[in-house]
Amino acid sequence: MRFARWVYAISGLYGLLILVPGFFLASMVTPPLNHPEFYYGFYGTALAWQIGFLLIARDPVRWRALMPVTFVEKLGFFLPGLWLYHTGQLPPGGPLYGSLLDGAWFVLFVLAWLKTPRA
Repeated sequence: MRFARWVYAISGLYGLLILVPGFFLASMVTPPLNHPEFYYGFYGTALAWQIGFLLIARDPVRWRALMPVTFVEKLGFFLPGLWLYHTGQLPPGGPLYGSLLDGAWFVLFVLAWLKTPRA
């Protein structure tokens, strides 16, 4: 249970640190945003998940049933990042590396789930 607490707490805090500045950087995106609702929708949804990770970290046994849903959250960026890179649509750089990091978090989340006892 300690492992799950640490994994989800660190993931949630890291995500907050990475995502919050994005709300203030939309004007720096090039080319300019044609659909800012997608940009802010992505950041808002991702931010909500960070809060969910922190919730799981507080009581992993209680929230164990929610953990497999967090796998989907991590795969939702990891797999498209790999596919886009493989098809030449995503160059090496921040977004690709971020998707790879989500792949690492996915593995840690699965391990945390496996190590967390059922309620």
